[in-house]
Amino acid sequence: QVQLVESGGGLVQAGHSLRLSCTTSGLIFKKYHMAWFRQAPGKEREFVAAISWDGIRTSFADFVKGRYTISRDSTKNTTYLQTNDLKREDTAVYYCAASGPFGLFETSASRYHYWGQGTQVTVSS
Repeated sequence: QVQLVESGGGLVQAGHSLRLSCTTSGLIFKKYHMAWFRQAPGKEREFVAAISWDGIRTSFADFVKGRYTISRDSTKNTTYLQTNDLKREDTAVYYCAASGPFGLFETSASRYHYWGQGTQVTVSS
């Protein structure tokens, strides 16, 4: 059974940082592209960042470029999203997702087969 478990969310003040983690089980982590999406209240789920199975390629939504980074640690089957200089509009539930094995490196949610339950990030002013 494939499981993706996010952690690291919370309540922070604007300008501060959080590191989100996504630990996977039930799949061969090193063969999967990993991504983060988010969904704010009343809005559709949107792409945030992705990292290829080999960690070489990354992609970011324009609204997080320069503020967020994505990384992965195959020894821990874990993907990280470092969120810096958080803004109120970053408030959302952040979801981890996996696509693979291998295949095209894409940012569309429809290409990701496995999803976590999400972790809440709330940014206050």
